[in-house]
Amino acid sequence: MPLDRLRQATATETSGRPRTASKRGRPGYDRESLVRVCVEVFNHRGYEATSMGVLAEELGISKSAIYHHVKSKEEILDAALSHSLTELEGVVADAEALKAPAVVELETIIRESINVLTRSLPYVTLLLRLRGNSEVETAALVRRREITRRIAALIGQAQTAGDLRSDIDARTASRLAMGMVNSIVDWYRPERAESSAPVADTVVNLLLGGLRSPSR
Repeated sequence: MPLDRLRQATATETSGRPRTASKRGRPGYDRESLVRVCVEVFNHRGYEATSMGVLAEELGISKSAIYHHVKSKEEILDAALSHSLTELEGVVADAEALKAPAVVELETIIRESINVLTRSLPYVTLLLRLRGNSEVETAALVRRREITRRIAALIGQAQTAGDLRSDIDARTASRLAMGMVNSIVDWYRPERAESSAPVADTVVNLLLGGLRSPSR
């Protein structure tokens, strides 16, 4: 969604009516909606290139109004990254709670991660563009790598169980699997898609179809 339309829609959701110029300088957003717009701005301009002044201009409010909700730009980033990471970590925890065979847990994580990505596309896009240039970014990257390590472990377990082919390195396969999933942010557009289910089905079939043991 273009930033101007997103700002108007967010402000309408928050107040029940569009903001007007007379409200400039007042906190016309709640914290959640403010972070949502800031995420779009970060993705559009780049996090490093976006100042609080730029955010204020894009939001249509004063910097003091932003500080009504957050202490710094880093706090906005931290909130945004936690949004997507908490969802993704929840997917891993829910899959583990199934107590199912490793290959089933693996398929569940891949499928539900795609659902998170398509549902929270701006937040996941921001997460995937991190380069570890700050403590906040580094901490987020550590959490993200834990998910990849879990997938590698599941691939290894499924190989031992004979459900996945054993002639493929589990760590390499996990990176390739997540690379395919993460690439969705580059081309997926919610307004052009009826549902994320066909995307998830296609990715799962491609990935597991290539990894499954011929006897399975």
